[in-house]
Amino acid sequence: MAELRFFIGKGGVGKTTVSAAYAVHSAAQHPKKSVLLMSTDPAHSLADIFETELGDEPQRISLPRARLFVWQINAQKQFDKFLRRNRKDILDLIESGTMFTRDEISPLLDTTLPGMAEVSALLALEGLLGSGEYDEIVVDTAPMGHTLRFFEMPEHFARFLFFLETAGSRDRVLAQHFGGGKVVTRPFVSEWQEMVNSVQDALSARSAQVILVTSPEIFSLNEAVRASEQLRENTRLKINAVVLNRAVTEPGSCRFCRQRAKAAHHARQFVKQRFHGVTTMIGEDAGAPILGVRDLRNFGDHVFLSKPLRVASSILKFKEIELKKSAWPELETPLSLTIGKGGVGKTTISAALAFRERRQHRDKRVTICSTDPAPSLADVFQKRVGDPGGPVLGDKKFTAMELDSSAEFRRWAEEIKDKVDRALTSDVRGVHLDLSFDRHIFLALLDVVPPGVDEIFAVFRIVDLTRERGAVVIDMAPTGHALELLAMPDRLLLWSRLLLKSLAAHRTLPLAQDAAVEMATVAQRVRELSAMLKDPKRSQVWPVMLPEPLPDRETGRLLRAMEELQTSSPSLFVNRLILREDAARCLRCRRARAWQMRTLDRLRKAYRDREIYVARNFPDEIAGARALKAFTKQLWRLT
Repeated sequence: MAELRFFIGKGGVGKTTVSAAYAVHSAAQHPKKSVLLMSTDPAHSLADIFETELGDEPQRISLPRARLFVWQINAQKQFDKFLRRNRKDILDLIESGTMFTRDEISPLLDTTLPGMAEVSALLALEGLLGSGEYDEIVVDTAPMGHTLRFFEMPEHFARFLFFLETAGSRDRVLAQHFGGGKVVTRPFVSEWQEMVNSVQDALSARSAQVILVTSPEIFSLNEAVRASEQLRENTRLKINAVVLNRAVTEPGSCRFCRQRAKAAHHARQFVKQRFHGVTTMIGEDAGAPILGVRDLRNFGDHVFLSKPLRVASSILKFKEIELKKSAWPELETPLSLTIGKGGVGKTTISAALAFRERRQHRDKRVTICSTDPAPSLADVFQKRVGDPGGPVLGDKKFTAMELDSSAEFRRWAEEIKDKVDRALTSDVRGVHLDLSFDRHIFLALLDVVPPGVDEIFAVFRIVDLTRERGAVVIDMAPTGHALELLAMPDRLLLWSRLLLKSLAAHRTLPLAQDAAVEMATVAQRVRELSAMLKDPKRSQVWPVMLPEPLPDRETGRLLRAMEELQTSSPSLFVNRLILREDAARCLRCRRARAWQMRTLDRLRKAYRDREIYVARNFPDEIAGARALKAFTKQLWRLT
């Protein structure tokens, strides 16, 4: 079996750069070894970092005396390919044994099968492991919260298989339930079960290595610890190595870099204590993006062979971009959502927007919520933030919440299951067979809700807060999964209709009526949420980016996707701009600022119809009332 290595970590710590550099390094060091680098992140960046176009299949990268292949999984196409092979068998099976028609089930397969992106990655990984074509598979994962979902995906897929088998086995399930008969598994379901078992075996500590990527910032370090604990609790994997990336080890005379060097020193001690016995490697921040095979090979040798970092990129010629002083924007809609690539500072911008709104409107209640599976609000407000939320910064009208989306959905689902269990369970052998079977169908269907739908239930609670005549700011998950959340209302509506139909035959039973009313309520709330997200008078999305090449390219894709979803986004935040006076005495900062100026120039030309706000880079992380006050005193606009 191929060697399997997963690069995981909080969004924005440089997973894509580090995993790509490792793949180039490994292929160059072992010319006879075939190495595949694949991305499971819905917001891919591999094509950007290799500066090439990538198709829907693994593509060979030009690297002398090496066999390196790169694959950005197109989740939709990979999933469609899977469905084309199996759609007829699935539809035949479900239609033959349930009350659902082909027309009703077909959209379920297209849109609400458990976690399309994660399932697609799962299918791709299983195919690669079975082919024996590659000696080593390097996986660039999504940000941490959703990577844990990927590791748990075999279990979710197994639930879908149970639904299929239950749906197509009315007579046999009832025979087994009432008479001990044996349920015969359909051939294609058995084949899928073998696939799930194979991947589960591969996703184990003896078969796969996990490299955790973090950065010296305290937010990233805290998240690295939480990720390690969740990995240990929820999977059979463990952390094999840690890469401390974007570290400054030679501060020079720059006060910003001196502060970052101090943070890097503390981070090394932190990692040594919290990841005792685990190999630690350092990735230096040179101030320039790592782009192309040459840069990646140099960076890979630097990280994995401890060689000095050679910077291929020289300081670019650029023109100064004119900035105009600006006040922070007011929140003119009840609901605001920040969205962007991991690590661009969504949490900081969210907190600043909420903090500024509360200071400007002393009678207005302001709530900031996180739906990110890897939240950082507690770090920003220097206080434990959980669910339910509580006041922060000593202000009773300023509330922060980190919602446990999964727990919110599980609570609701268990209540519904309990109602249906009591309504549709019969203790009399041979009586009410349809009740028993429909109970099986309903419960199995309730279990195949895709990962991500749970976040919708958290958003329901957040939307309720907007009715209190206050402002609500949602700090969303990184780009790919935030877009999934924005698209989820339509998917959830379809799923809820199927659940309602499975109860329709028993609408005379009081408890079944209660469950049906609950499902109808969910459907109505989904429609309200969908309308709210598309109404510019009720909600606004605030995209956040860094003035760097990779976030710039991803932001372009994000804005196009938002237009397709009909969400309002007239503005754009560019975070962490290095000012001229801050870069004057530092080669690293001048180099980084040159790239930033070029990015701002492109943004100004590309988005003339948008209000583009620019926030300053600070030497310290923004945490606490004093830091938020300083941060919100400075803001500029592109002219």
